[in-house]
Amino acid sequence: MTKLFSWNVNGIRAVIKKGEFQQFLDTYQPDVICLQETKANREQVEIDLPGFHEYWNSADKKGYSGTAIFSKQEPIDVVNGIPEAIAKKYHLIDSEDRDSSTEGRVIAAEFEKFYVVTVYTPNSKDDLSRIPLRYEHWDPAFLDYCKSLDSKKPVLVCGDLNVAHTPDDLARPKPNEGKKGYTSEERAGIDNFIKAGFIDTLRLFSKGNGYYTWWTHWGNARANNVGWRIDYWLASSRLKGKIKSAKIHPEQMGSDHCPVSVEVSV
Repeated sequence: MTKLFSWNVNGIRAVIKKGEFQQFLDTYQPDVICLQETKANREQVEIDLPGFHEYWNSADKKGYSGTAIFSKQEPIDVVNGIPEAIAKKYHLIDSEDRDSSTEGRVIAAEFEKFYVVTVYTPNSKDDLSRIPLRYEHWDPAFLDYCKSLDSKKPVLVCGDLNVAHTPDDLARPKPNEGKKGYTSEERAGIDNFIKAGFIDTLRLFSKGNGYYTWWTHWGNARANNVGWRIDYWLASSRLKGKIKSAKIHPEQMGSDHCPVSVEVSV
């Protein structure tokens, strides 16, 4: 059984300083850890991970974005970013001429039985100015990449997708309709993954609302579980029978997001 965890740490240095990252390791004993929003280069991080192979994809801009994968088993191969041919095909530059392919948002690790892909999807911004990037460029490019990997072997896709997919994925859907993280364009990004044959692993085991992975710092939102589910594990449909659990872990503190996990028997 392989235990895989994904966590938007919202700054790995802060989570380590709080002691929460070590607690996370001690509590869950993960085999694979996928992080988003690391906000650091490797040399800036005081961390000791005996038994883990480390792979970092940091943004060109300091203290911003970034992803990492730590794995007890050494991958066959690791690729940072969306491959250049796909990035060019979908023109991954937004209206501000900011190149999202330089923001350290994707890592893919190939193992014997499957790929693991972690992603920190661009935020659409409060004014929705990055919706065109998301809807017309980023989401199609990322799906194309995952489908290309899926043509070779099954894929487990995880990370902060920066969208609540259905009304059950946020505590207050009606007042948030059409706002950042809950627009029809953003939600279509996950719809298209489902149509392409990927499954939302949590929904194999847990139905309905109340399962959230991110909470605002305002108004005791986390204590009252007034949150959003924007962190996911998606999987190739042919892995469905191999997925033994899919959970969120709101008890783990240290970030405004909590970890999400899957256990896979391959």
